[in-house]
Amino acid sequence: MGSSGSGKSTFLRLILREERASHGQVHVLGKDLARLSNWKVPQMRRQLGNVFQDFRLLPNKTVAQNVAFAQEVIGKSKGDIRKSVPQVLDLVGLGGKEDRMPGELSGGEQQRVAIARAFVNRPKLLIADEPTGNLDPQTSVGIMKLLDRINRTGTTVVMATHDQQIVDQMRKRVIELEKGRLVRDQSRGVYGYQH
Repeated sequence: MGSSGSGKSTFLRLILREERASHGQVHVLGKDLARLSNWKVPQMRRQLGNVFQDFRLLPNKTVAQNVAFAQEVIGKSKGDIRKSVPQVLDLVGLGGKEDRMPGELSGGEQQRVAIARAFVNRPKLLIADEPTGNLDPQTSVGIMKLLDRINRTGTTVVMATHDQQIVDQMRKRVIELEKGRLVRDQSRGVYGYQH
């Protein structure tokens, strides 16, 4: 959590090893990323799911094809894909919309597709960069409930946000950054400092 420019997105890029830390250490899934060889980075990333603020859906593919793509690129069998895609679409509340194109969906539905794609391989860690940033407040609450449901399956969810209402409602662990520095780490925090 933090305001614009506080370092939230940089923190997520460090977790993904898209950037290297200039000092300190970054450990993800028990691995020191500074010691992780470049050829092992893709293998590590396969254990992560990534949700973007702008969805990044493939516009010429259906909902099901967008989700299946995440499994195709890592070599999952067609049988596994046929089984897991409908399951994850049901989980995110899009059962019955498999054949829709992204352009036919609302912003909240598009974000649900993006979350389904990030979660279909059952990652140990799901990273979400401002997942509600382009959504209205009511839709944002639905997305947060979905991320909470995913967290309850055993996947750790790390989310960057500046949305006070979301942080207050979720009452989850809050790490706050300011100018790239950790200024707060509370197990069940709310927005702003507690006195």
